[in-house]
Amino acid sequence: MHYGARPMSDNAPPSNGEADFGFRKVSEHEKSGLVRQVFNSVAPTYDLMNDLMSAGVHRLWKATLIDTVAPRPGQAFLDVAGGTGDIAFRLVERLGGRPKIPVTVCDINAEMLAVGRDRAIDRGLLNAVNWNCGDAEALPFPDASFDAYTIAFGLRNVTHIDRALSEARRVLKPGGKYVCLEFSRVVIPGFDKLYDAYSFSVLPVLGQMIAGDREAYQYLAESIRKFPDQKTLCDKMTAAGFGQVSYRNLSGGIAALHTGWRI
Repeated sequence: MHYGARPMSDNAPPSNGEADFGFRKVSEHEKSGLVRQVFNSVAPTYDLMNDLMSAGVHRLWKATLIDTVAPRPGQAFLDVAGGTGDIAFRLVERLGGRPKIPVTVCDINAEMLAVGRDRAIDRGLLNAVNWNCGDAEALPFPDASFDAYTIAFGLRNVTHIDRALSEARRVLKPGGKYVCLEFSRVVIPGFDKLYDAYSFSVLPVLGQMIAGDREAYQYLAESIRKFPDQKTLCDKMTAAGFGQVSYRNLSGGIAALHTGWRI
């Protein structure tokens, strides 16, 4: 799921060189390759699985993200870990279908980008989006290049959250906006247990049936639990140099929208 493309539960890399891959500990060097394998496997059915897993609610969350960005003509937008183009296409559509500056997508996974390019061709939007293969922790763009940075269900999969946040700030122009949509902590009493049951019992089975990969969606459920809660992520954003940091819970905290400004 992007519902899924990249987590660590701690801001600083562990001193022993380990990272969380779901509930497993792996070496830092292994993690990006393991995440890449997950998304290589699910890329062809990724968007279908998003609809099935969330009963379409992810579309409402993403609409809220676009409303929060409030894109204006002439601005430059970067969507990270957005290989299939879901957020990029929404930005393009909000800008009237022909943005003055193409929306830039950056994803570490070439297979996901291939799906996005195919979708762009089908929609007649190929020239409205620039596609780049790159790492959220070492973005291939100059300083102060973008007016807004978005990442939807991708921050969870990076090896070092602090590095990804630092890179986001680096490529934003002064006054630029950072918007992160990610799974978070359920805040409705009792609902967390139902959500856990769904995540660990239903999602892997659905992943096996539709994507042919149970393990990828087991990882999804586990990675959500290892990701920082709402306040902790706000603290990490502040430590990375963002100002006016805030968050908004969506669907009772199943997801949360975090925002900050490059100061």
